[in-house]
Amino acid sequence: MNKTFFTFIFTLVTCFCFAQSFKVSGRITDEKGDPLIGASIIEKGTSNGTTTDGNGAYTLSVSSASSVIVATYVGYNKLEKAISGSGEQNLVLENATVLNQVTVVGSRNLNRSSTDTPAPVDVIDIREITTKQGQLDVNQLLQFAAPSFNSNRQTGSDGADHVDPASLRGLGPDQTLVLINGKRRHQSSLVNLFGTRGRGNTGTDLNAIPAAAIERIEILRDGASAQYGSDAIAGVINIVLKETVNQLSANVNAGMYKAKYRYDDKQFDGLNYNANLNYGIKIAKKGFLNVTADYNFRDHTNRANTVSSEADLARRQYGDPKINNAAVYYNAKVPIGTNFQVYSFGGFNKRKGDAYAWTRFADDDRNIPSIYPNGFDPIIASTIDDRSFAFGVRGVWKGWDIDLSNTYGFNKFHFNVKNSLNRSLGPLSQTTFDAGGFQLGQNVNNLNITRYYKTIL
Repeated sequence: MNKTFFTFIFTLVTCFCFAQSFKVSGRITDEKGDPLIGASIIEKGTSNGTTTDGNGAYTLSVSSASSVIVATYVGYNKLEKAISGSGEQNLVLENATVLNQVTVVGSRNLNRSSTDTPAPVDVIDIREITTKQGQLDVNQLLQFAAPSFNSNRQTGSDGADHVDPASLRGLGPDQTLVLINGKRRHQSSLVNLFGTRGRGNTGTDLNAIPAAAIERIEILRDGASAQYGSDAIAGVINIVLKETVNQLSANVNAGMYKAKYRYDDKQFDGLNYNANLNYGIKIAKKGFLNVTADYNFRDHTNRANTVSSEADLARRQYGDPKINNAAVYYNAKVPIGTNFQVYSFGGFNKRKGDAYAWTRFADDDRNIPSIYPNGFDPIIASTIDDRSFAFGVRGVWKGWDIDLSNTYGFNKFHFNVKNSLNRSLGPLSQTTFDAGGFQLGQNVNNLNITRYYKTIL
């Protein structure tokens, strides 16, 4: 009796569960209609799922006719869709060439993710490392995040105090190619001198690009001169700008350093603070405009006064320069029809810096006691203007990927000297000087026409 009763109840429950299930089937393809083999499809909120076969086909039993299914594939955008009672769901995943996750360095094939590039690529999420490291500029972020990247702040090294020289794999700064959104970035107009890193080189000023405008950074750790040219012997750094819309990001950061063993009893220096805003607006159906404003201030540090008295000092001032850095950057794309888009990105950067030079003590032959009775510490001041703009059209025409663009970059470096003198002019010498400067302009026109053949390795 009891056995018959429980069998009856079990049969009812089983029939009820099967009655509530709903079968969905279809194919998952890319925008060209090619099947995506091994694509994953699951019922949202559950672990119930399956994968597509060699024809891109799938069959899945879901809990109800109102379930939502989620399709994913490496290098393609995730797609969620409510089945709304329909048993046939053919899904088309957006092509990888327009996704943020695609890594473009290291291969001419745009249909790539960072998991299948032929050379080692570090993909660094800026949002993740900024929350963990507390660094405020791009050079220092990469210094702590990428083992092959090296950048050290200089002091008493002429213009290198104001533009941090950086390198990959221990090679010169001018042997690392820097790209923004896959387009060649111009270099600084400064030629590094004296004993600084990269002496005789001109590197790229990464700190001119605000970290708040960056989505991620891709670092190709192998030499790539065969693909990109002789300035990529050390590797390639590709900076991908943000594309977010309808999302306001605001950050304020501050910090300072507590010094020890200072004869003048100053305990704190190196005040550093940053404020930035990022916001994007949607244009048309798939277009956007993302804008970032950033301001960073870094005050002097002094690491010369680490002895018991001034009489033992070789220099009275030695440490990080004072920097005021302001930037505005943008990134934009606007679709034209179904297969083409117009894109543009770039921005302005303005930097003013004060760096310590070598101390002239009171009895120094280079000092004039009537002007500086206690000697003086010259200041090398800089004004740096940096701007870049890129404009282009890309799309697909009869199976061919076409990209036509123009990229312009400009960097101007101007020197001033403060708190100094000209010994040959005697007591009438002025104490501030315009020391001149230099500038660099670069304009690159680029036309890429490519096609990917799946049957050719």
